[in-house]
Amino acid sequence: MKGILFIIIGSVCYGVLSTFVKLAYGDGFIVNDVVGIQMFVGALLLWSIVLLNKSRSAKSNNQQYSKPTKREGLLLVVLGSTTGLTGMFYYLALQYITASLAIVLLFQFTWIGVLLESIVNRELPEKSKLFSLIPLVIGTIFATSVLTDGIGSLNWFGVLFGALSAVSYSIFILLSGRIALKANPITKTALMITGGFIICAIFLPPTFFTNWHLFVELSLKYGLILGFLGPFFSTLMFSKGVPLTGSGLASILGAAELPTATFMSAIVLKETVGVLQYFGIILILIGIVLPEFLNRKSLQSA
Repeated sequence: MKGILFIIIGSVCYGVLSTFVKLAYGDGFIVNDVVGIQMFVGALLLWSIVLLNKSRSAKSNNQQYSKPTKREGLLLVVLGSTTGLTGMFYYLALQYITASLAIVLLFQFTWIGVLLESIVNRELPEKSKLFSLIPLVIGTIFATSVLTDGIGSLNWFGVLFGALSAVSYSIFILLSGRIALKANPITKTALMITGGFIICAIFLPPTFFTNWHLFVELSLKYGLILGFLGPFFSTLMFSKGVPLTGSGLASILGAAELPTATFMSAIVLKETVGVLQYFGIILILIGIVLPEFLNRKSLQSA
């Protein structure tokens, strides 16, 4: 039960981020500084925990995890660039489209991941994963409100950035389970978030480093909450929860991010979310749950 609770809390924290980003834009902060401060604060918090854990393990002589090699460390930083790109594209999308639509586009990583996995492994996806694509695709059509407002209502810059966030996140998921498997999850995440911050700073240079007043104001208003809830606290919840629940159940529980972001956008941001959009979100959630459900059913009948 603890593992389930950890995953749900982490997912909900991720889900509220888009609302705070929208509020930051409304207060006049630009995407360069919003994504930059989240990655910067998140990296600082994570490295603080890494140093604290290092001090504790040195005293107790308890080596539960192996230290990443230099090659693994470099690969984790490079891999972290995909997390940075995900955040960057996602937050760019939020400049042009609603938070409820942006999260739907991000969740296209589910079928994109299936496609990438089949290409890398050079084999067709499992039947359960193929079946899950049906509600995912239909749900996306409903959730984007194309049926009610028409395709011309979409801002294509926002759609493009949202789609790119899904692609980069799919790449991250595909590769993250193949690098430094025995390393401490917090150390791995600290290295990845550092890589994410570097790539974001290259493409969207933050201005708060040259403006102390802006740095303080942005940090107090949004930086601390974004950095804490996103890269730091959610990561801790997932690192504690996944070993207890398993990756299959964790991926299902992680889908709580989708309805959370949608409800927050409707309640806090006053975005209009119609009945058809909610129906589409439910179909997407079904598509996420379906593969795990079918796999468990086949194992029970075997």
